[in-house]
Amino acid sequence: MKQRTILREVSIKGKSLHTGEDVNLTLKPAPENTGVIFRRIDLFGKPELKPLIDLVDDLVRSTTIADGHAKVHTIEHVLSALSGCGVDNVVIEMDASEPPILDGSAKHFVNLIQQAEPVEQDAEREYFVLEEPVSVTRGNSSIIALPHDGFRITCTSADDRGIHTQHLSLDIDPETYIAQVAPARTFTIYEDIEELLKLGKIKGGSLDSAIVIKGDKILSKEPLRFKDEFVRHKMLDIIGDITLVGMPIKAHFVGVRPGHALNAELSKVLRKKLIEKIKGTKQRKEERKKKLVSVDSAETVMDIRRVLDILPHRYPFVMIDRVIEIVSEDELVALKNVTINEPYFQGHYPGRPVMPGVLQVEAMAQAAGVLLLRKLPVEQNKIAFFMSVDKVKFRQAVEPGDSIEIRVKLIKIRGNKIATAKGECTVGGKVVSSAELMFMLADATD
Repeated sequence: MKQRTILREVSIKGKSLHTGEDVNLTLKPAPENTGVIFRRIDLFGKPELKPLIDLVDDLVRSTTIADGHAKVHTIEHVLSALSGCGVDNVVIEMDASEPPILDGSAKHFVNLIQQAEPVEQDAEREYFVLEEPVSVTRGNSSIIALPHDGFRITCTSADDRGIHTQHLSLDIDPETYIAQVAPARTFTIYEDIEELLKLGKIKGGSLDSAIVIKGDKILSKEPLRFKDEFVRHKMLDIIGDITLVGMPIKAHFVGVRPGHALNAELSKVLRKKLIEKIKGTKQRKEERKKKLVSVDSAETVMDIRRVLDILPHRYPFVMIDRVIEIVSEDELVALKNVTINEPYFQGHYPGRPVMPGVLQVEAMAQAAGVLLLRKLPVEQNKIAFFMSVDKVKFRQAVEPGDSIEIRVKLIKIRGNKIATAKGECTVGGKVVSSAELMFMLADATD
């Protein structure tokens, strides 16, 4: 999958849920590997905040992030819409501290993203692939992340009285998200409203932006959009809150009565595992880089230890014993001593042991590999993969006791990606085989 941004800038305005402020929100395209950035254009210096679990400041009925004097409240719906629609890189400009609540769902944000037209970028999208189960529990609420080749959510929603219990399981992709999750509206219990007002919350709340559950009755400006709208909104919140990990995740999330605080707790654990994984990957790459030995241009010969330092091959597939002459940066002569102890002689004509011709070609390829490492700058960390062979000729049998001189010469290197060479094997001054070889040059650390 490629990373995606939006083609054009788009805006929407409305009243925010908790602060009650009027706010203008604008989505702007962003370059590859930018991620999602909130920009407070109403504050001095237009501070920017990245939605990461490290910055979470408040989790009472919404998700708030803060960095210094800058805060952004109730970010879960717009983050959910961006994640659900598969948009990786975007700048969200706001002239207040909280996105508009609109109708309490992510539907209008999805419409805005579709109006902006998501477009692919050149860079590949990286995923955090979960390798082991992770779970968090608070009282009778829990959420578990399980290894899964995709993004799936299974959720059960119920209030404290066990009324309006709903259950749903969905594989989340843009099509499913837009049709099955985004339209689900936020909801609250009637008895909780007074307490939320005392906490300074829901100043902009109304039946235009939320569903209120009072006993077994549902108060809403319009009929329910789904019979199980409550559990669908819980899934919408999970998708938004999980983006705080900082990378798209492949996992199966199983939630029982989840909420923002629980979602954030899981995100914190997952973020820690992601950072550990990134550090481990960097460390392994550094170790591989350290193992790459620089080739001294002043060398004129190489013993077997130097050959093993340079080539990745090991027993029983090392076909060079030493380099006896480096003629120039484009040509060298190597030596292979053939003995009866070679493992292939046990099955290759035991009555008349003969060295297989393909192994003579491999010897030429390995000699050319040494030449390529001398030719290319070490910091490029390239490795040569044998790609094709042409004009192969076998003129004479090679038997135990023979010493093969392998002479190879580089013909051309195209863009440090493709290389061609000529090789010739001789025994006692007579040519026993020859070939033209082609290599693909790839990064050794990939």
